[in-house]
Amino acid sequence: MPLRFSAILLAFALLSGCAAVPSGPVVAPRTAAAPLAAVAANDNLNAVLWTQTAIEHDLIYLQTYRDAQSRLLAALKDPHWNALAADDRAPSSRRLKPAVVLDVDETVLDNSPYQAGLVRSGGEFNEADWAAWCKEERARALPGAVEFTRFAASHGIAVIYISNRAKDLDQVTLANLRKAGLPVSGPEAFLGLGTFVEGCEQVGTEKGCRRQRVARAYRVLMQFGDQIGDFVTVTANTRDGRRKAMAPYLDWIGTRWFVLPNAAYGSWEPALFGNDWSATPEHRRRQKINALRYP
Repeated sequence: MPLRFSAILLAFALLSGCAAVPSGPVVAPRTAAAPLAAVAANDNLNAVLWTQTAIEHDLIYLQTYRDAQSRLLAALKDPHWNALAADDRAPSSRRLKPAVVLDVDETVLDNSPYQAGLVRSGGEFNEADWAAWCKEERARALPGAVEFTRFAASHGIAVIYISNRAKDLDQVTLANLRKAGLPVSGPEAFLGLGTFVEGCEQVGTEKGCRRQRVARAYRVLMQFGDQIGDFVTVTANTRDGRRKAMAPYLDWIGTRWFVLPNAAYGSWEPALFGNDWSATPEHRRRQKINALRYP
């Protein structure tokens, strides 16, 4: 091969090599673990990652509980202060003992490891796996929850937990709350799903009857939850119905009612697909995409 032609080819090869060099950092080939390679993309991945890894998540909880704590003693001193909706109140509460009412899951206990397992496996919520997770009693307290509830208890304010965990999970839930450092005065401080309330018929998982039971013995100073059903009865779980349920109480947000973030699950989700969990995942996803606002 002529020397000049060889030089030309060499120069061309060098130029081609330069053109192929990426302008950004070199990214190593992905080496995903074999079990994850077959798992389809999961819409809940970012929600669970944010819950577990974003410092902003923890700061929101700290901010909420610290703000509530700074207002609690003023609420205690005001005999007219009551954090129950009109439908849940007793005729008179001025001489009753004070209490705060808190939801459990994603309000005081962090169940994101269970959600992470669903993301990794590509599965969906089911009662058997959920019960198995609860029975491990490994859920950690969410930031600020222990400090707030202990502060309340130290000032003679009862700490009442209302949860929609199944009745057979009562004892393991009480044990988990104690292990996490949350004050539990006894079984009467926990009202799980299926708790009997005389004169009140519970509909589904609504907590109104249990709030009414609390109202018979306590003046509720504050409520905490990650679902609007933790505060008020929702008669129509649609976007419009949910807004209407909260409309009379917007002034209570941040004073009597304290709402915590939960992007992983909640009643907000089925409200987007007609509350029809029997629909296929594809149909439910399509309805959720249709609910997006975009230009």
